[in-house]
Amino acid sequence: MSEVTPDVLKGTIASLRKVVRHHERLYYVFDEPEISDKEYDILIQKLRSLEEANPNLITPDSPTQRVGGFPRDGFVKAPHSSPMLSLDNAFTKNDLLDFDRRIRDLSGLAIVEYVGELKLDGISLSVEFSRGHMTRALTRGDGLIGEDVTQNARTIKSLPLLIENEEHFPLQFEVRGEVVMDLRSFERLNSERLKENQPTFANPRNAAAGALRVLDPKITASRTLNFFAYMIPAANPPFASHQWEVLEALHSMGFKVNPHRERLRGIDEISNFYDKWQKQREGLPYEIDGLVIKVDPLSQQQILGTTAKAPRWAIACKFAAEQAVTVVEAIDVQVGRTGAVTPRARLKPVMVGGAQISRTTLHNEHEIARLGLHIEDSVLVERSGDVIPKIIRVVKKAQNRRAFQMPSCCPICNTTLVRENDEVIRRCVNTNCPARLKESILHFSSRRAMNIAGIGDALVDQLVDQNLVSSVADLYTLQTSTLAKLDKMGPKSATNILENISLSRAIPFPRVIFALGIRFVGEQTAQLLANHFLSIRTMAAASLEDLQEIKDIGPRVAEAIQIFFGESKNCDLIDQLEKMGLQLEQKAMQTTGNRLEGVNFVLTGTLPTMSRDEATYLIEQHGGTVTSTVSTKTNYLIAGKTTGTKLAKAQEIGIKIITEEELRGWINKDNN
Repeated sequence: MSEVTPDVLKGTIASLRKVVRHHERLYYVFDEPEISDKEYDILIQKLRSLEEANPNLITPDSPTQRVGGFPRDGFVKAPHSSPMLSLDNAFTKNDLLDFDRRIRDLSGLAIVEYVGELKLDGISLSVEFSRGHMTRALTRGDGLIGEDVTQNARTIKSLPLLIENEEHFPLQFEVRGEVVMDLRSFERLNSERLKENQPTFANPRNAAAGALRVLDPKITASRTLNFFAYMIPAANPPFASHQWEVLEALHSMGFKVNPHRERLRGIDEISNFYDKWQKQREGLPYEIDGLVIKVDPLSQQQILGTTAKAPRWAIACKFAAEQAVTVVEAIDVQVGRTGAVTPRARLKPVMVGGAQISRTTLHNEHEIARLGLHIEDSVLVERSGDVIPKIIRVVKKAQNRRAFQMPSCCPICNTTLVRENDEVIRRCVNTNCPARLKESILHFSSRRAMNIAGIGDALVDQLVDQNLVSSVADLYTLQTSTLAKLDKMGPKSATNILENISLSRAIPFPRVIFALGIRFVGEQTAQLLANHFLSIRTMAAASLEDLQEIKDIGPRVAEAIQIFFGESKNCDLIDQLEKMGLQLEQKAMQTTGNRLEGVNFVLTGTLPTMSRDEATYLIEQHGGTVTSTVSTKTNYLIAGKTTGTKLAKAQEIGIKIITEEELRGWINKDNN
């Protein structure tokens, strides 16, 4: 065999980098992956191995080099190429009318063309490129001088390190955008911090800021951030004549650009755009704090110019504040599946952001003390992300206010509460506590665990209170006649729930581990454990040393796993789950039917109750196949929300479009 020459090796590595960048762009920018996560991991590992064997060929823009270096002592400050100005605000439709009138008066136009964009609630970032390579990233700072966060910004996978078609763009240019954390990532991060007795972030914006400004890039990389590009400053050489064209060009260069943008002609279309997102913003996976309206032609932007603080050609439309004042009528406590006892405020019902709020978590005793909160106080409540209610501050101390005293015993089973290892949170250590059982069932049934749709708080309360279940394994012994007799149930609802319970038997082994609710074991740790031990029995028998041999599993997690399997009750649970047919080993997938045999599917968009991996697994279990691209061989396109180019292509060539519900209907019909 002939020896591989340095030039051939260099070309091989360059080609592999290009392939990896292509798939990163499809996944993180277009949300249209062509290959599975496993196939991507194989590519990136192959690239990493080649580079490690040939360190002289490593380049800073390689996908393997997003995370590197050591924690810094602090951030260096640097000036912006041009000021990062704030925007003037519009709080009412009359303010928008005034803005449009001013623009028409200054421009002399009867009707002005605008671009409407969502105002993402994140951290502004300016990113510089030279000859296609990302060279520096600065936070907004005071608008004139920002902090250099280049190493942290490099970890954001939706931010390209290299623009491969740079010949179509200036040799040097700057892109400005917003770094955001989506709501799901924010909730996961706060949940992990609670488990580790760390203070939680108040909102996704603060979480994104904390992730971007942490001194260790590895921590930034561990948190899911996105960079949405929204402009190229006027100081850059122009390559477009309109703001709309700038956004399209940024998208073609490989930047993630928010898809919910529209060209608007005149004030009527601005008003319609405002009304639309006032209603629809609750369905977004991230927080927005309004809209941004910009004059579209760049030539008119230059003529209109700026004031000392803001451009005249743009305005931020703020939605009505999603806050309200109400009274704390009582404070009680909730017992979680790990025994954590959490105080909750019971509020005088109040409407916030279109929803009635009557209770909210207070996290722990320290949070109550920080707020200076007493029962009967009037408080300001807001819905974080238009979803999660929280108390912002006390606005009026009541004359008859009463201090809250954290209980010393579990309010459900009366077991003495303990605070382990100086933790902030107190815990009920009784594993038979009914409250812990209820929370365990809810966790076990959740979408990210066993995905048993239809099992919620009301049903779980009845199942436990009426002694119909004493562990999660008992879910698999429930009968239609039993469920149908419960409050707000009936034969049809009972049948649907039992079908969902039956389908959960096929959930893969890593998610079963996560569903067990072992303390500190999240989805990623569960995957690591499944890959290492291959079976629940081997995992249960592992020593502390065996567990800590796994990368990213430390003493605390290892000890929690040993404690879990050291309880005879949990060992009995594993025996019961095995008898019920759950997947307790990593093994080749077994099909459970041939209803979909010979049928080819393509997935697009966000499905209502399943991830794409889950939907793929379900289809393949029943004999179907899933491919990544739409072609004449495709039988059905399963479409969720926020679909991309696949939907348009399927419609163009006449592929039938179906929903997740229709897919489940076919499978359930096969099981009846």
